[in-house]
Amino acid sequence: MEFPSKLIEDAVNEIAKLPGIGKKTALRLVLHLVKENKQKTASLTDALSKMRENIRFCKTCHNISDEEECSICRSHRRDKSLLCVVEESKDVMAIENTSQFIGVYHVLGGIISPMNGIGPSDLKIDSLVDRVAKTQGEIKEIILAVSPTMEGDTTAFYINRRLQQYPVKVTTIARGVSVGGDLEYTDEITLGRSILGRILFS
Repeated sequence: MEFPSKLIEDAVNEIAKLPGIGKKTALRLVLHLVKENKQKTASLTDALSKMRENIRFCKTCHNISDEEECSICRSHRRDKSLLCVVEESKDVMAIENTSQFIGVYHVLGGIISPMNGIGPSDLKIDSLVDRVAKTQGEIKEIILAVSPTMEGDTTAFYINRRLQQYPVKVTTIARGVSVGGDLEYTDEITLGRSILGRILFS
């Protein structure tokens, strides 16, 4: 790709490093910024700089936060006996958007993946176990909401094993055919799990 300016080329190369953005999309974004007035570009760079400098992670659940403890952990309206374990902060946002969960969270920061050099010690599993131990029975149920992959299952199995010594119920999110899905196009593993995880019709 030919660039009319080294400055444009450098900006495109940096933006293209972001996930899901190729060189063409990066070029479109850069050219858009070039056409905008300088104040709008300055506002964008200022917001990004402030984010990187001031972003924090909740001391309790490790979710992204502006303060030492996130708004979910501070809330008196949340059911502290119900703890949902997720991989990343984006999973918290996805679950919160459903408006179906009233408990609190614990963000692992990824899943166990030997192929990528990620072991249990690289995740927030120890702090999860400590959290359960220190609450002295306040946490009644832990929901493992991790990806339905081999790595996700390995992570869930490991966490479940670490928590066996505590009086807490460990559950996992349901897996099955999506609403509006067609059985003909559902993969065998998903369909099989749907059959095994069937529920009472009501």
